[in-house]
Amino acid sequence: MNIQNRNTDLRSESETARPLLIDPFARRIDYLRVSVTDRCDFRCVYCMSEDMAFLPKANVLSLEELDRLCSAFVARGVTKLRLTGGEPLVRRGIMTLVESLSRHLKSGALRELTLTTNGSQLTKYAAELKAHGVERINVSLDTLDADKFRAITRWGDFGKVMAGIDAAQAAGLHVKINAVALKGVNEDEIRPMVEWAHGRGMDITFIEVMPLGDVGEQRLDQYLPLSMVRARLAERLTLEDDAYRTGGPARYVRARETGGLIGFITPLTHNFCESCNRVRITCTGTLYMCLGQEDAADLRAPLRASESDEPLYEAIERAIARKPKGHDFVIDRRKQRPAVQRHMSVTGG
Repeated sequence: MNIQNRNTDLRSESETARPLLIDPFARRIDYLRVSVTDRCDFRCVYCMSEDMAFLPKANVLSLEELDRLCSAFVARGVTKLRLTGGEPLVRRGIMTLVESLSRHLKSGALRELTLTTNGSQLTKYAAELKAHGVERINVSLDTLDADKFRAITRWGDFGKVMAGIDAAQAAGLHVKINAVALKGVNEDEIRPMVEWAHGRGMDITFIEVMPLGDVGEQRLDQYLPLSMVRARLAERLTLEDDAYRTGGPARYVRARETGGLIGFITPLTHNFCESCNRVRITCTGTLYMCLGQEDAADLRAPLRASESDEPLYEAIERAIARKPKGHDFVIDRRKQRPAVQRHMSVTGG
């Protein structure tokens, strides 16, 4: 049975309004990030080891199952849905899923359907994403130097990503750049990247490296506090706090000289957990209530156990009831192991 037929059969049950998801700290959970694959065509040094062992395809949820899972969360009040990976656009048939999920945009249940991508596949998919109701995407890009880009991504083609950004903007997608701040790697490019992004009408967000998974690198050697990044930017640009929010953890300033927004995601120097409205699902159907904690809930079993969504709703409710107040990320010389053993690509960026 294809996704569209399945949707028709289960729509009356899955899309009936249900009680909102509220965690133990009275935070409404209205933002779901879904990793559609753990696979990627890059091997970024802060995300994966070069010789990654990926999940067997049999362990990964089908597109139909991913649709049903996402729809269950939409029925419980999720209004923002982000597809992630790995690299989501390397998942075979991914546009079938995007097209199917777009029905929630048309109904008004979903306010935004978006994705985070490395940009490598955008020349192929940008126009189709726009046609299915995607208005905004995040492109992960940590440098404007082609040689440095190759060193960071190990396998990436800088020219292909630039062409992808061109294609996305030509299709009418609003592009935001996400850049991980890496000590001794791209810290000299922070201001040039801001000026480049703003010059093309794109906002940019800087992210502190997160202690997830063994990637064969010393985290402390990679770690560049964003307080330092902001201070350096303030030497040349007039930064004004801005109330703009996307529903995610970034806090924004506007550069008076360029008119563009600069976001900062600071899991280490400033814990953003007090307003967390997000949960994450892996491509195997594992629900993580917090990116920085190991506690998780298996949604694949109830998903496959019954044609009814009631067991799935019950599993989701039990999981949200134990969402923690915050994460335990820390990077220091005394704690050499990553705070969380799973790689970022498993949970989704």
